[in-house]
Amino acid sequence: MSVWAWIGVALLGGCGAIARFLLDGAIGQRVRSDFPAGTFAINVSGALLLGLLAGIALSGTALVLAGTATLGSYTTFSTWMLESHRLTEDADVRGAALNVALSVLVGIGAAALGHAIGAQL
Repeated sequence: MSVWAWIGVALLGGCGAIARFLLDGAIGQRVRSDFPAGTFAINVSGALLLGLLAGIALSGTALVLAGTATLGSYTTFSTWMLESHRLTEDADVRGAALNVALSVLVGIGAAALGHAIGAQL
């Protein structure tokens, strides 16, 4: 990978992380709930966009920049797991199970939808 690609990964990774931070904050202000709606929305939208990239058959450096750098830093597996764990610590096992199940099912659906849309472009 070229030096420019590495610079692109750093810059786009930072942009993805900032977008995640801003969107999570905006959703958190609007949705007053113990359910981690911000992380859910971020991960589902990221799955949709990554599916779209796969559907349009993006590859090479463009895929690294758009998929790995931007969307990889935008979505967040670790936060999803931590929030699920915290729900169980707060004795909300049902909420934790719902968070895990909905995130997996809706995320897979979003990725499939994105792929289908991308394949038609």
